[in-house]
Amino acid sequence: MSDVTWLTQEAYDRLQGELTEREGPGRVEITKRIELAREEGDLKENGGYHAAKEEQGKSEARIRQLRQLLENAEIGAPDAEVDEVAQGKVITVRFPSDGEVEAFLLGSREEAAHASIEVYSPTSPLGSSVLGKRIGESATYQLANGKEMSVEIMKVEPYIR
Repeated sequence: MSDVTWLTQEAYDRLQGELTEREGPGRVEITKRIELAREEGDLKENGGYHAAKEEQGKSEARIRQLRQLLENAEIGAPDAEVDEVAQGKVITVRFPSDGEVEAFLLGSREEAAHASIEVYSPTSPLGSSVLGKRIGESATYQLANGKEMSVEIMKVEPYIR
């Protein structure tokens, strides 16, 4: 079984709507374009046909992705203490190296498309390092260049759009 993806109700509804559109009217539209392009003749040099087939492949891949995502989605946020870092919460951290403060939502990529705040995945280096920590605790994670970065958890609050 795949990992659970936590989504807001709004994100779940939006993704369900996208799936419905792609499986219904979207499929019909692409199929019509393929049929029209086929009628033009020689498929080897038919750019419209190849473009429509490529779009069909991408759409079908997105349909599979959406189905899997929605099948494994939980709406809301996982159970966690008020001061505990968890998916679906806004985390404010301070970087001791320069004193900079940053707030971000710990959530899925699907939330990032419509969030009003920066979103980090719980599987990202920063996200995984702070997951389960509490206010006042520190976490260290590795940057892409191999160096380590530390953060101190300053605030944990529910995400409200």
